[in-house]
Amino acid sequence: MPTHLLTLLTGFSRMEILNVILIGIVAICVIIFFYYVPFMLWINAEVSGVRISLIQLFLMRIRKVPPSKIVNCMIEAHKAGLTDVQRDGLEAHYLAGGHIERVVHALVSASKANMQLPFQMATAIDLAGRDVFEAVQMSVNPKVIDTPPVTAVAKDGIQLIAKARVTVRANIRQLVGGAGEDTVLARVGEGIVSSIGSAESHKQVLENPDSISKLVLSKGLDDGTAFEILSIDIADIDVGKNIGAQLQMDQAEADKNIAQAKAEERRSMAIAAEQEMKAKAQEARAKVIEAEALVPQAMAEAFRNGNLGIMDYYRMQNIQADTSMRENIAKPEKK
Repeated sequence: MPTHLLTLLTGFSRMEILNVILIGIVAICVIIFFYYVPFMLWINAEVSGVRISLIQLFLMRIRKVPPSKIVNCMIEAHKAGLTDVQRDGLEAHYLAGGHIERVVHALVSASKANMQLPFQMATAIDLAGRDVFEAVQMSVNPKVIDTPPVTAVAKDGIQLIAKARVTVRANIRQLVGGAGEDTVLARVGEGIVSSIGSAESHKQVLENPDSISKLVLSKGLDDGTAFEILSIDIADIDVGKNIGAQLQMDQAEADKNIAQAKAEERRSMAIAAEQEMKAKAQEARAKVIEAEALVPQAMAEAFRNGNLGIMDYYRMQNIQADTSMRENIAKPEKK
């Protein structure tokens, strides 16, 4: 034990030291008691008209449920006249991972707006991952959702780019298992594309943009979603490209390329046929030259065998000369 502490203790009697230790133990016990038995919170509940026992508050500490949250939610519900909000339900929802304050706020807001929202439904919506208080507010005050630019083409081939504003409110009964905003926007965009695509001319759409809204609303796009579509307003329509003319140009370009490819194919086939004919002609000339080379040998063989005489040879030479002369006479003169 340090020297200065020994010096300090020597100035007190043993009884005084025991009294100090006893007071410290009592203080710790009092702190522990008031922690597990929140007496002031019980008084607050009793003054507010909420009946809850100290034993229940003590058991909440044992179950690791914050008594202050439960009591405050019960006081809020009691002051708002909500009779279906009970302690057991709040504790069960808290232990299930729910947000009891948000649920009670939503129940109070729904009660003030004369909306039917039972406690079980509110807790189910909260456990489904949706903000039940925000859903009640959206049901009372509808929300406006702006769609991204939707591109569609009318029957005359003109492209239109439309933007819409969708006014929706939360459908409380469809919040559990219902689709969200992305599905609503996708369905609205699909309806706009279908409406513009069924128009005979883009001028009809520009003259009567409300026809798109009426057609889209008539399709019941909010079925199976967590929202109820109140209105669809076309905010802006811009004229885009002439898709029909562009497609015709692309088709003409494709046809031209196909024709060029076929012509190139025919030219290649003609060139190949010409080359083949030239090759055959060269082969024939080679055979003729080869045959002409054998003529002197055959004539010499005929002379040796006595089958050809000198006069026969001269007559053959005269015939060849006569034939050559006639061919030269028949040829036109070159100027």
